[in-house]
Amino acid sequence: MLSFLRTTLGATRAASAKVNLVRYADDFVVTCGSKELLETAVQPWIESFLRERGLMLSTAKTRIVHIDEGFDFLGWNFRKYSGKLLIKPNRRNVQAFYRKVREIIAGSLSKDLKETLIKRLNLSLRGWAQYHKGTVAKATFSKLDHLIFWRLMRWGRRTHPRKTAKWVFTHHWQRVGDRNEFVANTTDRWDRPVQLRLYRLADTPIVRHVKVKGDFNPFDPADLAYGERLRVQRMSKDIWDSQRRKLWLDQWGNCAHCEQAIDLDCEKDEDHHLIPIELGGSDALSNRVLLHKVCHTRVHALCLKVIKPVPSTRGL
Repeated sequence: MLSFLRTTLGATRAASAKVNLVRYADDFVVTCGSKELLETAVQPWIESFLRERGLMLSTAKTRIVHIDEGFDFLGWNFRKYSGKLLIKPNRRNVQAFYRKVREIIAGSLSKDLKETLIKRLNLSLRGWAQYHKGTVAKATFSKLDHLIFWRLMRWGRRTHPRKTAKWVFTHHWQRVGDRNEFVANTTDRWDRPVQLRLYRLADTPIVRHVKVKGDFNPFDPADLAYGERLRVQRMSKDIWDSQRRKLWLDQWGNCAHCEQAIDLDCEKDEDHHLIPIELGGSDALSNRVLLHKVCHTRVHALCLKVIKPVPSTRGL
């Protein structure tokens, strides 16, 4: 597309046209600084490009809109409000998710299935919340929590048709800390009593998306260290903390390069792949070590080889 624009508009005008392509599978978005350029040059070129490959644009999905009006992409709505871009879960995605929740609740009309109901709901609630946690979704999460509460109240009234709403609430919701939780009292594999709680969407922390620098190339050796830091930034904190501690213990608490101590509480270290991902390496712990930040920079800058230490067999 860039070569086409340079040929059509010239190098200077092509650079100022601000044409960008974002693609995921067979869905894509093209942004441009001018509606006329999209209609007269970009869209015809895309249609021609696809036609040569036996494809065509979907007329139902293809729209040319201003960013102030907004558009939907991958379950999110992208729109500028007073000049500020906000990305939110789109209405269609929210409605489809709520329909799924209603179907799960409607299919559990026996009071003996409360534990199963909570487990099934938690799987859907956690998964959906994790997908949208990088967007402006807190208000949507709170609204859905409210709707799910009343859907569960309705489930309770149907499960106990001779009981009052107050009895249903006190029977199925228990005071946990400073709020009421929808819980099921059950036992674990060792027959110890446990309390199974319904996951609340509003409890999901909003984690802002970490942008990738425009010139990042995952196949460029100079960007390997940046790519590893970016991967760690995007990992769940709970997962990274547990993996980091495992690596730290296996290395006897030392850097795999300089063999000097790493402070586990400071996080002044970085994750390094012995065999880079683009060369066939994996994210398995056996292919990763912890290095000091300065050691990590030196290893990549000088193309040094790091050997994974023999795992520790005693406590530190």
